[in-house]
Amino acid sequence: MKRLPGMRLLGLILAAILIFGNERVAGQQFNSDSWLSKPCGMVTLIPTLGQRNSMLMTTFSLFPRWEFTVAGYMYNNDGDPRTDDGYSTSLYAKYMFYENKSQTGGAAVKVGTGMRPGTISGEDRTKDAFKTYWMNVPCTIPFFNNKLSLDLMPGASVTRNFGGKDQDDAWGFTYSTRVAWYPFNMEWAAVGEIFGTTGEAGTLPEYKAGIRWEPSQHAVFAFTYGNEFKGTNGAGFEFGIMLFSPPFVCLKGIKLGKLTSPIKKTHPPKKEEDEDTDE
Repeated sequence: MKRLPGMRLLGLILAAILIFGNERVAGQQFNSDSWLSKPCGMVTLIPTLGQRNSMLMTTFSLFPRWEFTVAGYMYNNDGDPRTDDGYSTSLYAKYMFYENKSQTGGAAVKVGTGMRPGTISGEDRTKDAFKTYWMNVPCTIPFFNNKLSLDLMPGASVTRNFGGKDQDDAWGFTYSTRVAWYPFNMEWAAVGEIFGTTGEAGTLPEYKAGIRWEPSQHAVFAFTYGNEFKGTNGAGFEFGIMLFSPPFVCLKGIKLGKLTSPIKKTHPPKKEEDEDTDE
C-alpha cells in the first residue's frame, strides 16, 4: 500500500504537537518502553498488525521486578500484503530497579539480542537483527498530575560481523523518546515518539504518533502512523493490542489481594470493603 504524502504530513504534525505539547504503558507497537515491570505472575500478549511489519510479543513476569520477553517480527517492505520479506526475533530481560513512592515513574534496565524494526537499517533487518546485542535504560518522568509523562530510553548496541561474514563488529548508540498526553481523562491518550540509532550501525531517525485507548486494567489498544524523517521506509499505519493476564506464574509466590494494575495510574485498584463481622 503506497503511503500518501498527506498522511506523512499528518504524522509529522502529530509528532510535533506531542513533542512540544507518556504514560507508563509498555512496548506495544512503540519502540519506547516505560520503567514499569508488570506484577509478578502476569503474562502480557502484544499482537500488532502494520504496513511495514507485524509483531507478536509475549512478556512473562516470572519474578518480582523482572520481565522476560520474546518477540517475532514479519516484514513487508514491498507493500504487497500477499508476500512477506523476511522475519526476525528478539529476546530480552528487564529489571525495574527504581520506582517512586506514588508508583508513577521510575527506571529500569533492559538487556537482550535482536533489534526492533526502526533501530536497524532496512536491508539488514533480517540478516543482522539477531546478531545484535543491546542494552538500554527506560526512565519515566510524570508531569501535571500524571496527565503528561515522558519516557527516555538511551542505550547502546553491537552487531557482530556487521554487513557480512568477515566484517568487523559495529557499535551504535540507540535513543528513544516518547510522550503521552491525557487531555480529557485517563483512558484516552495522544502519544508520540522519536527513535533511532547513531554510529556505525546507524539508521535514519523515525517518528511515530497516534491514539491510545486504555479501557481497563486488562487491555490497551493503539492506532499509530510512523515514518522516517528523511525517508519513506517507516512503519506506516499500525494497530496494536496489549492483553494482560491475571497473575499465575510467579516463581516467588503470589500474595492474593496485593495485585496492582499494570496501568496503575490510569486504573488504580479498588479497595475491598471490609466484611461485617459479628463479635
